[in-house]
Amino acid sequence: MIFRQLFDTTSSTYTYLIASRAGGEALLIDPVFEKTERYLKLLEELDLRLVKVVDTHVHADHVTAMGILRDTTNCITVMGEQSSVDIVSMRVADGEKVRIEGLELTAMYTPGHTDDSYSFSMNDRVFTGDTLLIRGTGRTDFQNGDAARQYDSIFNRLLKLPDNMLVYPAHDYKGDMVSTIAEERANNPRLQVSGREEYIDLMNNLNLPNPKMMDVAVPENQKMGITLDRQREVPTLEARVLQEQGDNYLIVDLREQGEREKSGIIPGSFHAPFSYVDQHLPMLKQSGKPIVFYCAVGERSTLAIGIAKAKGLTNCAHIAGGYQSWLDSGGDVGTA
Repeated sequence: MIFRQLFDTTSSTYTYLIASRAGGEALLIDPVFEKTERYLKLLEELDLRLVKVVDTHVHADHVTAMGILRDTTNCITVMGEQSSVDIVSMRVADGEKVRIEGLELTAMYTPGHTDDSYSFSMNDRVFTGDTLLIRGTGRTDFQNGDAARQYDSIFNRLLKLPDNMLVYPAHDYKGDMVSTIAEERANNPRLQVSGREEYIDLMNNLNLPNPKMMDVAVPENQKMGITLDRQREVPTLEARVLQEQGDNYLIVDLREQGEREKSGIIPGSFHAPFSYVDQHLPMLKQSGKPIVFYCAVGERSTLAIGIAKAKGLTNCAHIAGGYQSWLDSGGDVGTA
């Protein structure tokens, strides 16, 4: 496995690059905008293809690189389903898997620092975002933070993981890089409490100043998706028209299998996951029918049209608003 822990000195943010092998698919967790060129250079040096970028929550101390990495590499953006970000390619719920070639992470909903905070566990390690830090815990006094929920997330979820599980947080301000569940249970001063009420009282009386970037970072991070207006800049077919004339088109579902099983599909659609859509284009072209791409909310399908156009496939459109638009317009639903 390829694993790199990268650090942004300005915001004290850790970003994690993960891949199963050289020449394979890669995933980034909590990337920082100002470090984008470094990420792209490292991906090139390690001969990796970025397919997913994960943010553990809406960050208040830095601007995320999710949007620019999506626009540069056509990767899939991933956040928890509770996130207030306007458009994210793939939203995950507690217990769902985030997969790349040869690896999978399990999403753990761990609110408290914010109401959209997630951790992601993988084999021998867990990426805890700002929920559990090394010898600390994330503050709970903004973005719908809640000390009681954080207590439950830490004591009833994260500390139930195996003692030797490695802990990789989204931040550290002292120079520590990694810990374990057992270390934090024994040595984290914020966890040495008698119970829930003492922890709540501790967190509610920290009296910390707001992050310097908060007023800039939060609004920016909430609006980094491909908006409906931008989605309509590429060829678009309204869901209602497709419902009436679907037999005239090859309808292509770009979502992953787990999304299809969870939410249903447009009946008769062909499955070509976005990460591999370029491999399907020759066959799609041979169908002779106009192609209509769709995904969850229109982000991946917007990008897919650009990929298809670059490969010489011009007779294609997409559903702006994605599968959600199909549902909102009363379209039939099938099972994957």
